[in-house]
Amino acid sequence: MGLFRALSSLLVLHLLQGSNASLVQLNENGYEDVIIAIDPAVPEDGEIIEQIKAMVTAASTYLFEATEKRFFFKTVSVLIPETWKENPQYRRPKHESYKHADVIVAPPALPGGDAPYTRQFTECGERGEYIHFTPDFVLGRKQNEYGPSGRLLVHEWAHLRWGVFDEYSEDQPFYIGKSKKIEATRCSTGITGTNSVYTCQGGSCITRRCRIDPTTKLYEKDCQFFPDKVQTEKASIMFMQSIDSVVEFCNEKNHNQEAPSLQNLKCNYRSTWEVIRESEDFNRAVPITGPPFPPAFSLLRISERIVCLVLDKSGSMSGSNRLNRMNQAAKHFLLQTVENGSWVGMVQFDSGANINSELIRIRSNSERDTLVKSLPTQAKGGTSICSGLRTAFQVMRNKDFPLDGSEIVLLTDGEDSTASSCVDEVKESGAIIHFIALGPQADQAVIQMSNITGGNHFYASDNAENNGLIDAFAALTSENADPSQKSIQLESKGLKLINNAWMNDTVIMDSTVGKDTFFLVTWTVQPPSISLWNPSGTLTAGFTQDTASRMAYLSIPGNAQVGTWTYSLQAKANSEILTITVTSQAANSAVPPITVNAKMNKDTNSFPSPMIVYAEVQQGYAPILGANVTAVIESNTGKTEVLELLDNGAGADAFKDDGVYSRYFTGYSENGRYNLKVRAHGGANSARGSLKYPPSRAAYIPGWVVKGEIEGNPPRPEADKNTQTILENFSRTASGGAFVVSGFPNTPFTDPYPPSQITDLDATPEGEEITLTWTAPGEDFDVGNVQRYIIRISGNMIDLRDNFDDALQVNTTDLLPKEANSKETFTFKPGNILEENATHIFIAIQSVDKSNLISKVSNIAQVALFSPQEDPGPDENYSGVNVFTVVLSVAVSVVVVSIILTTIICVIKKKNSSSKLGTSL
Repeated sequence: MGLFRALSSLLVLHLLQGSNASLVQLNENGYEDVIIAIDPAVPEDGEIIEQIKAMVTAASTYLFEATEKRFFFKTVSVLIPETWKENPQYRRPKHESYKHADVIVAPPALPGGDAPYTRQFTECGERGEYIHFTPDFVLGRKQNEYGPSGRLLVHEWAHLRWGVFDEYSEDQPFYIGKSKKIEATRCSTGITGTNSVYTCQGGSCITRRCRIDPTTKLYEKDCQFFPDKVQTEKASIMFMQSIDSVVEFCNEKNHNQEAPSLQNLKCNYRSTWEVIRESEDFNRAVPITGPPFPPAFSLLRISERIVCLVLDKSGSMSGSNRLNRMNQAAKHFLLQTVENGSWVGMVQFDSGANINSELIRIRSNSERDTLVKSLPTQAKGGTSICSGLRTAFQVMRNKDFPLDGSEIVLLTDGEDSTASSCVDEVKESGAIIHFIALGPQADQAVIQMSNITGGNHFYASDNAENNGLIDAFAALTSENADPSQKSIQLESKGLKLINNAWMNDTVIMDSTVGKDTFFLVTWTVQPPSISLWNPSGTLTAGFTQDTASRMAYLSIPGNAQVGTWTYSLQAKANSEILTITVTSQAANSAVPPITVNAKMNKDTNSFPSPMIVYAEVQQGYAPILGANVTAVIESNTGKTEVLELLDNGAGADAFKDDGVYSRYFTGYSENGRYNLKVRAHGGANSARGSLKYPPSRAAYIPGWVVKGEIEGNPPRPEADKNTQTILENFSRTASGGAFVVSGFPNTPFTDPYPPSQITDLDATPEGEEITLTWTAPGEDFDVGNVQRYIIRISGNMIDLRDNFDDALQVNTTDLLPKEANSKETFTFKPGNILEENATHIFIAIQSVDKSNLISKVSNIAQVALFSPQEDPGPDENYSGVNVFTVVLSVAVSVVVVSIILTTIICVIKKKNSSSKLGTSL
């Protein structure tokens, strides 16, 4: 019983780590098992390792002081590529891999893009994916532009670990505050500096005051905020940690709620320290006395892959064609997925276990064929998972290989009451357990083993047409292999056919792939007729038919022809299930292939809580925009739901155009395991690279004000947002693993899902009116139509946020909601603001569905009721325009336009709220 409690504790701890794959643990105030991985594309340079150590050591002290003596870095592993030379200091990794990396040192995603950033595509308070540093940054070549690397690591760690956001804004670097002055977006406002235009040419630099743009009534585009080099203000690290005096995060006392920063937009105008205080880390730590110990470093060099298949051949595998389907998928893994140079062995088990093959080094197709011949041929007997695992450990020891970092791919379809007895052995072995559950009865204890060891977990139903078993094996590429050596799935499709019907479709071969292309066709009854045409229209022959395994496959030598491949499969049985799987590798090791990574935001969930599907489409580290991405989610019994994923910055999607496509999933049909598969297609509407700097990154320092003079840095290389690389057609599929749902009721239930929160409310004053725009939510989060909208205004932002129902309501009788994810537009006259001395109109929206469930309050739009005060100077204005203005700021945007002189916006002192509140305009 104690063992099960320990397992449950470990599983909960793993799940608390969030949706990313980090292995970091907080132990007595210290972060352990932090992984910093050097990308294989980085040329060997020992100085990078030394600078990583110096950076983390400095960061640990800075982090400790910034968190009021709570947190520091205790143990850090540096993952070194296999392409770097061996060194006696280097050890073999255990569970550490690129999948689990917290920091990745890699070339810039785009030329000149040395800005350190955190890959963060979830909401406030949720952990990010990884931090990206370039080699030039780590080597100290960008310190003038970004400040000391140790301090910057703390800035990015706050993004990664606690889900806070930046307190500056390059999209809206200035705003008009209640002070009626133009202010630089920052936190806190105690940070002093100068707003100037600083230009250099031919060794000569000119400084001038910023002019006001007559359209926006804000400073011109080239205006920048140059902070004073000498400051006394201590906050905030999420604005500019490179200021010497800055040693704290903004808190509720000094937080700037007016600024159009991402922190305000995403975190409901709370300070970074408030968000950090609500984190799981903060609740588990108390301040300690004395300085922390310096971090301890482990240097781990990636070496050859060692993997052992542990395959269930118990009696239950004879049903539902399971044994044959397992062999089809395992054969695909052996022939195509596992990389050359890997060591592969095989064990089969029922009530006992046998070694089918000792470890073999894969150098050619000969070794692959030998392993294929070792697959199980008969299903009988009981189920002893521990026997299979212990025998796999023996296979490793027979070759004197270390178990640390070795992988076990365990497939089973049955429960085993004794499986928990070997959990401690598995944990202590250092091996990584990848678990493939076939059917609804696969054992829960193995899921715990997989979680504890950092392995992957997949589920495949008995519905063969969903091709889930082959997808699972195809996803098991090495987590530490160079991306150019990995097998990439281009297509995975199945159909149930009757009356000798056809299965016809196409597969797109783009120029980033084509090497070692592999076509696999499976059937359940009789071999089908197979025809495959290349893009030139030539019929491609040469499929190898394996009637015993009910599969046929074809390898394309060299690089497959770029373009559209067409296939036709005709069933030869009255009722038949056909599947086709197409995989390939990078055509050129110097050109990153387009990839898709998919996952759910949680591994386990309880009904009716929604889940979120994420699919990241990238080429290298550059996002792919404009792709068509769909998720297929399959339940225990083979029921499927298809979702179109969106990159629109609304609903479940946190950021627009970041290459992460998202959607809420609420289509539960039963309790148990669900499997995720994602398809991505690109074409004329797709573009490589969001040619803007990613969110959640360190501020670029334009220069400093020293003794009244600007000492400027070279301007940062500008990304041209208007010249994106248009992509050729491409197609990809990817398995997103499995998740488990509990609590689904057996009886009918009422609608549990409200509309999703509106997060992109925008506004434009037009004469006497204000026009609002936003993305429509749905009846159930981001699906369907809401019934109505509630729009309220106030003269106080916090009152509107905290007491939305008490604010003045706008008449929306004529506003008919559109389908979810459509663009909504609504125009109204602002009317009277109740608060005395109000300087802004604040606007927010809720939506209501047909069950009268109400969404969260949207982001807040701001409309100022004054003209900004101008700094004295002859060149402050483009023209002598002198009119009243209405100034708009919507979270991350500030827009100012002139309104008609006769417009009167009355500011009335609130006398009796009971007579005013709730009045429709």
